[in-house]
Amino acid sequence: MALSVPDYSPSFKKPPETLRLRRKKPRSQGTVASASPEAAARRAALVAGLPLRPFPAGGRGGSGGPPAARRNPFARLENRPPAAADTPDGPPGRQQEAPGLFLESKQENDMLWEEKFAESATVTESPKTLHISLSESDIPASESTELPVDWSIKTRLLFTSSQPFTWADHLKAQEEAQGLVQHCRATEVTLPQSIQDPKLSTELRCAFQQSLIYWLHPALSWLPLFPRIGADRKMAGKTSPWSNDETLQHILMSDWSVSFTSLYNLLKTKLCPYFYVCTYQFTILFRAAGLAGNDVITALISPTTRGLREAMKNEGIEFSLPLIKENGHKKKKVSGTSLGDGEEQTISDEDEEESFSWLEEMGVHDKIKKPDILSLKLRKEKHEVQMDHRPESVVLVKGINTFTLLNFLINCKSLVAISGPQAGLPPTLLSPIAFRGAAMQMLKARSVNVKTQVHSGYKDQFSLEITGPVMPHSLHSVTMLLRSSQSGSFSSGLYTHEPTAVFNIHPPVDQVLDKKSVRKDLANCGLHPKTLDHLTQIPLLGKSSLRHVEMSDYIYNWRS
Repeated sequence: MALSVPDYSPSFKKPPETLRLRRKKPRSQGTVASASPEAAARRAALVAGLPLRPFPAGGRGGSGGPPAARRNPFARLENRPPAAADTPDGPPGRQQEAPGLFLESKQENDMLWEEKFAESATVTESPKTLHISLSESDIPASESTELPVDWSIKTRLLFTSSQPFTWADHLKAQEEAQGLVQHCRATEVTLPQSIQDPKLSTELRCAFQQSLIYWLHPALSWLPLFPRIGADRKMAGKTSPWSNDETLQHILMSDWSVSFTSLYNLLKTKLCPYFYVCTYQFTILFRAAGLAGNDVITALISPTTRGLREAMKNEGIEFSLPLIKENGHKKKKVSGTSLGDGEEQTISDEDEEESFSWLEEMGVHDKIKKPDILSLKLRKEKHEVQMDHRPESVVLVKGINTFTLLNFLINCKSLVAISGPQAGLPPTLLSPIAFRGAAMQMLKARSVNVKTQVHSGYKDQFSLEITGPVMPHSLHSVTMLLRSSQSGSFSSGLYTHEPTAVFNIHPPVDQVLDKKSVRKDLANCGLHPKTLDHLTQIPLLGKSSLRHVEMSDYIYNWRS
């Protein structure tokens, strides 16, 4: 007769109705309060065909208190008999997953997040910890009177404060002209710790104008020349008369080569602190000797590809991969000379022989097939290709090799795109000072006043937005001005051009430099002395960059 009952489900083939009843029971307060958990579990186990399992003694609270959360009888499945719902005969989509699977998945995601956290060297819950490779003495405090140096290029700065930024708007013609002259003459401006009425401070407004200036080549007002990586969509549809004109392309590249050489000569003579070369595939940061703790000129290239590295090696450019450790050696160094290649190959072969020496000690070396030289070479090439376009592919060039890199870039045909919106357009040169063929540009700044809701009503919130290629000297100069204008209290969000974040790595240095001698050598580089001291610091942000900066009572608190 049981088979004649409508909707009867033998062998637990149709459990939805039973499970639905079990889900509804906890929602009913009266039922949960009156029913016994043991009885409910006993009925559910009998219906499901499961063996009875007693509840643990500590599963309930005191007899007088409310009952504790009941244990899920389906949580442990090792004693569950094979049900029809688990067989191919059962209807699809009816299987029940163990709750423990969700817990394991969550734990796995947490582990992946922790690995990502360590790799990116970000400061979130504990801002006082940085990349794990740094020693405690090298880690800067998240609360200090100075910020860590950040060599990445920012695309946008958004400052907020409880005090207005009206002093940054509508500069008078005389103030704008004075700011331009102060920049060209590298005039040092020192402001008091706090300015009572910033809107009436002509000195503050002129210094703000001075801090927004940068120099650019080529200068085409109808084309966005920064950023260049991933800018095809923004450049699509723009007029580019040189794309199909080889003569015009040759003229553009000739002018660009003159400007690039001019910048390098200024850098070499320590009249320019640093500059950037922004191509459609990678970005290069050239730094003068004395900056970032290096006693020679350095160049960082990111991201790179195996093809670019091979081309540099063929031109005789010695470089290193600071973020790559190979075969237990401290750093991998590549040389374009035949001697360098031979030394590298010898070291690699010796390491391979040592890695299989334990087989001979066990007497099974003749039974194990060693990988041949071709297999080892293919494995090495695969590893090199896998790091392409990643931060780990950053290349460091030092000393006289930077001049060889200059000639290589000038003659490198792949430096310029041959198709697409950027076809025939030379790379962008960005510099904090003037150079041959450069055009003076201004970062865009605007202030906004808004009302924000609080518990007691509304309050005024003021913001200042700066957009454009914000280089390290501009970031430091603006924060120094806001320190005085906002009475040591403001916060900011910093938006980084991600391919340049890796420029904050700490490259190996040969010796500790004397700050006084460095300041003297670079005294004419066009930067404020405090900004110059800031840029001589050893970078400690790793592959990350500043994302949020807050100043309270003249003390910085930052996150990366």
